[in-house]
Amino acid sequence: MESLTNVINPTKMELDSRLVGFFMGDNYMYITRHIETVLNKAEKQTKVILLTGARQVGKTTAIREVFPEYEYITLDDENELKLAREDRSLFFRDRNFPFIIDEVQYAKDLFPVIKKVVDENEKKGQIFLTGSQTYDLLASASESLAGRISVLELSNLSMREINGLDYRMPFIPTEDYFQQRKQANIVYDNIWNQIHRGFYPDLINEERDWAWFYRDYVRTYIERDVRQIVNIRDEVKFRNFISVVAALSGQVLKYETIANTVGIDIKTAQNWVSVLQSSGIVKLLHCYQNNALKRAIKSPKIYMMDTGLLCYLVGWNTPESARNGAMAGEIFETYIVSEIIKSYLNAGEDINNIYYYRDKDKREIDIVIANNNRLYPIEIKKGATIQKGWTKNFSALKSSEGVVVEKGCVICL
Repeated sequence: MESLTNVINPTKMELDSRLVGFFMGDNYMYITRHIETVLNKAEKQTKVILLTGARQVGKTTAIREVFPEYEYITLDDENELKLAREDRSLFFRDRNFPFIIDEVQYAKDLFPVIKKVVDENEKKGQIFLTGSQTYDLLASASESLAGRISVLELSNLSMREINGLDYRMPFIPTEDYFQQRKQANIVYDNIWNQIHRGFYPDLINEERDWAWFYRDYVRTYIERDVRQIVNIRDEVKFRNFISVVAALSGQVLKYETIANTVGIDIKTAQNWVSVLQSSGIVKLLHCYQNNALKRAIKSPKIYMMDTGLLCYLVGWNTPESARNGAMAGEIFETYIVSEIIKSYLNAGEDINNIYYYRDKDKREIDIVIANNNRLYPIEIKKGATIQKGWTKNFSALKSSEGVVVEKGCVICL
């Protein structure tokens, strides 16, 4: 494990408040995050950098590891939060620039003052912000800090990061990609163990109890994040809602199905799905549309961003039950889609060009990546014996106008 990390003497950690992570035996561990390169670039490009992402994916840890010289302020501190809400100008007085404001979603009214503060000079990288409620943060930031802010998103650990690979190119099935990727090829042993355990940094510590972690995560998420976004009157019903969404991961999103199963109306189902999106728990892939593809459907597919959380919510309590259960195909597909999304987020790239395809003739392609007027179809299969029929639906894209359909690929075991 030491080859993957910077190991720091625990006594030093106690003296250095910037080091945030966990102990592995007698050593402190930090796994290098691939987004660090993008953070360094963003610091030189814009005055303010906002790093969003789900709770406990390592936002604060990554920023403080890359920028140890930045003063650190957290709005989890009641005194700092009170000052930020009641006297915004005083909050910024006598601060040592540059600095980090953690959990900024608790005081979004700071954004207009941040604009005033950073406009006093042209220096880049003055303030780093972190927050776990993307929708509200983006709305506030866009209104107040247009032209002054870079927005990045961190997801949980990728397989590349866990295995210490330094390969950071976003996934795209081209010859160039595969040639470069060969230099970093390794065998992923016991892959279902990792899929089941999930990818939150805290769970790299093998002593961390899997069920306890996710139980506490769901409880904290509902009690803190959800209450900040929307008024949930029935916590049990919202907990059931999350489980239903997890069971639908990898499927076309049908709000009516969710509403009927949970016992809520469709508007509430739509609102609650947006809550999961804004807090980084799920991603939606939209169906690829083209003027010539008139039979393409319009509904998105929904994916959990962590397979460990998915397994916990639907009750697959062991790697064996996940691998052999009725949802094994959907879990594996969710894992692959989330890894592809991470490869783009960690490179600071747009994920809005990652689609799926399905038409009214029920021809489906799991992923379609659009890049430079080219389409790359991708099929995901849990099986290990390649079958020619796996790529039969790729031809459905041939009638697309104004784009070239490139060779696709199959990702399987």
